[in-house]
Amino acid sequence: MNRKKFILNADDFGMSKAFNKAVLEGYLNGFLSSASLCANGSAFNAAVNEIIPECPNLSIGVHLNIMEGRALTKADALTDKKGRFNKGYLWYIFNSPNKKILEQIEFEFRTQIETVMNYTSVDHIDSHVHTHAIPQIFRLTASLAKEYKIPYIRTQYEEMYFVPSLVKHLNLHYPPNILKILLLNRFTQKNKKTASEYGLKTNDNLIGVGYTGMMDDLTIEYGLKVLEDDNCIAEALIHPCTYNIPKKNKHYTEFLITQNKELKDKISRLGFELTNYKKECINA
Repeated sequence: MNRKKFILNADDFGMSKAFNKAVLEGYLNGFLSSASLCANGSAFNAAVNEIIPECPNLSIGVHLNIMEGRALTKADALTDKKGRFNKGYLWYIFNSPNKKILEQIEFEFRTQIETVMNYTSVDHIDSHVHTHAIPQIFRLTASLAKEYKIPYIRTQYEEMYFVPSLVKHLNLHYPPNILKILLLNRFTQKNKKTASEYGLKTNDNLIGVGYTGMMDDLTIEYGLKVLEDDNCIAEALIHPCTYNIPKKNKHYTEFLITQNKELKDKISRLGFELTNYKKECINA
């Protein structure tokens, strides 16, 4: 029986009112049905009070964020003197074995999870800039997901694929993105075992790393074309925003994905059923 599933997820929900509006319009007028909410986002309160009540079947995740914005806890090892996160991804890789660092990350993650769960039910967990993919941080995140009964945790395995577009490859973003795929795929080999150890479920494939900053309908279509497993959950992550600056706002292009009825039909013709983590929890 063919059980190919596709989830379109909006990361950075709660970061700004323009991101919030994109989630609302993507849900009401498009085929967006999943979003990951930043507890420390500047528009978090608007997200939980104005957007989520209008989207009753929206799958909500916690988008753990220790990369930008203000910490919700006193995490002096992770922030500047004003309490704003100021560490990069490589810093977290090299410092993740440090007990003090992990304790501060755990307290911050726990606070962000509880902040979101105070307002809405949560069915998945992921992170800003994939910080939770770092294996020691992933184990910490998995432990918290189990504790708070969050059934799905994102992993980042992405098949290598190519979109027929020179513009997407002849630029300064694409080569580093390939390195990200190689690193995250290596992390995922270990992290899927950790997820299983904690009794958590995860997506089988991710679309959105290789073409970070260049996501559009073609990147999703060609990302799905290379997936041959007839029993998989593929998640595409986007960062949709309704604020449009012509030829400059990549996030508006990602918002247009949610409105593309032709793409929705192509996804179906490729054999994928549209779903979200909330539906998968109900059908489990």
